[in-house]
Amino acid sequence: MPALILIRGGGDLASGVALRLHLAGLQVVITEIAQPLAVRRTVAFANAVYEGMCTVEKVTARLVSPDQLQVALDAGEIPVLIDPNARFLSNAFLTNPQSSIVVDARLIKQPPEPLPIRPFLHIGLGPGFTAPADVDAVIETQRGHTLGRVIWDGPASFDTSQPEGDPRRVLRAPIDGILNSDASIGEHFELGQRIVTIGDQVIAAPFTGVLRGLLHPGIAAVQGMKIGDLDPRDDSSLCYLVSDKALAVGGGVLEALLSKPEIRAKLW
Repeated sequence: MPALILIRGGGDLASGVALRLHLAGLQVVITEIAQPLAVRRTVAFANAVYEGMCTVEKVTARLVSPDQLQVALDAGEIPVLIDPNARFLSNAFLTNPQSSIVVDARLIKQPPEPLPIRPFLHIGLGPGFTAPADVDAVIETQRGHTLGRVIWDGPASFDTSQPEGDPRRVLRAPIDGILNSDASIGEHFELGQRIVTIGDQVIAAPFTGVLRGLLHPGIAAVQGMKIGDLDPRDDSSLCYLVSDKALAVGGGVLEALLSKPEIRAKLW
């Protein structure tokens, strides 16, 4: 049977990987938590958990149970499962350790916990992973000349904990509480205009721009958590396109799958 590629996480970076692999003709399944924390929801297949289905750049993902997985694949869709511990891998009727491939795209920035099975190939994205100690390959996620490169021996670059570009663009929760907002991703905001509230705290636009991302309303936010992203380019069309970074990382995963004959032989 062809390889089944399990992508852990359905955020915007993970979705760029899923999109690239799906368009290359590979079988992709995404696992998520019950309340995904994707900020760029318009380009995150994780949004299927909230909406039942979602479409990113003409590719549709659908929330399914394990027994509906093959139906979604046959329909040309990307199945999304609520399965934070990847227990799906233990289902002998759906997966095979000899051909299962796991891409850990959760961006947890720490070594991963053991999987239920030893997959044929285990790939980790970004900081926290070291090959071959805890995964077979690491894909660099830090911008620069190494972005998207495949690392077969060693770690990804150290996490700087600094956002790219103007740090004001990242909206963070000032206190613990439930996120409330009627703002829409792609909406234009003027300097000082209210975007979201948490308890009695208002998070306003730090400059004029377009709302590029926002956590799903109703999420319980923790102080300091990233809850939104304001884009000073003020171009709403960019809110519906997978980023160059996500596509570059997806290209790195595709290279890892195709660069070795023993891996290529399992894909189709």
